[in-house]
Amino acid sequence: MFKDKTIVTMAIILLLIIAVFMFTYTGTKLDYVLPRRGFKVAAMLLISCCIAYSSIVFQTIASNRILTPSIMGFDSFFLLIQAVIVFAYGDQTFKVLSSEWNFALSVVLMLLFALGLYYLVFKKESKSIYLLLLIGLLLGTLFRSISSFITVILNPNEFQVLQGAMFASFDKINLSLLGFSAVILIASIIYGSSFFRQLDVLSLGRDHAISLGVNYNQVVRQNLLIIAVMVSVSTALVGPITFLGILVANLTYQLVRSNNHKTLIFACCLLTSITVIGGQYLVEHLFNMSTTISIIINFVGGIYFIYLLLKTSKL
Repeated sequence: MFKDKTIVTMAIILLLIIAVFMFTYTGTKLDYVLPRRGFKVAAMLLISCCIAYSSIVFQTIASNRILTPSIMGFDSFFLLIQAVIVFAYGDQTFKVLSSEWNFALSVVLMLLFALGLYYLVFKKESKSIYLLLLIGLLLGTLFRSISSFITVILNPNEFQVLQGAMFASFDKINLSLLGFSAVILIASIIYGSSFFRQLDVLSLGRDHAISLGVNYNQVVRQNLLIIAVMVSVSTALVGPITFLGILVANLTYQLVRSNNHKTLIFACCLLTSITVIGGQYLVEHLFNMSTTISIIINFVGGIYFIYLLLKTSKL
């Protein structure tokens, strides 16, 4: 894996971007600036690895390279949770509900949503993964509609509170939550790495995987639970980034010509980290914090998604 020139090049680019991000415009207060930037870089690396892992594995399970876990409705459900909280407490939300309790409530509810959805679909062995995708897509549309309705009836002050949760931002990360999230996400990645060989076989298709001895239902269920944990924690920590997974996963497939999931996921982690840290640098120093990284990524990712759809339709 590390002999691949593309991966080595991406690793070097990532180190250079981290160095530029850390040491640009530091001023004289290095003891204040560097630790804060270090925590921010750590958070971006962690979230990037989770997005990369969940996107690659989800596309393997779904046998479709234009899908990401966001189709399951996680992002929409997170926004619905935030909308209901703001609707209940108004502009006093942060005084009544601390960021720690908001984080815990969001993660628990999103995990319960995922577990309930998986149970309903997979309680019978005959149910297909495509039924799960269809139900997730429908629920995501329902959640977005309810969130939009709640947003319309909020007053301007309440909407401003909600707007902070609608877009991903690495500037509002609660450092007290970063360590707890890191333990959960790193443990999920380590546990998920034990399925890499089964996923290599699973990429051949459901029927081929079963004929080669892979316990298809068990592998799919356990990996979907890992994805649910990663998406829930990362979304509650920084907010939703809808099109990032589609963008980095498909670019990884083009740059790294391999079907080995260990190689693909590692390369995608590097590429996602480059995208996120580079994008955050542009937000801070080019756009002067006038926008958020999720808006930039969703704009570029949305265009790339349309390109993928047009490309697929011509095949």
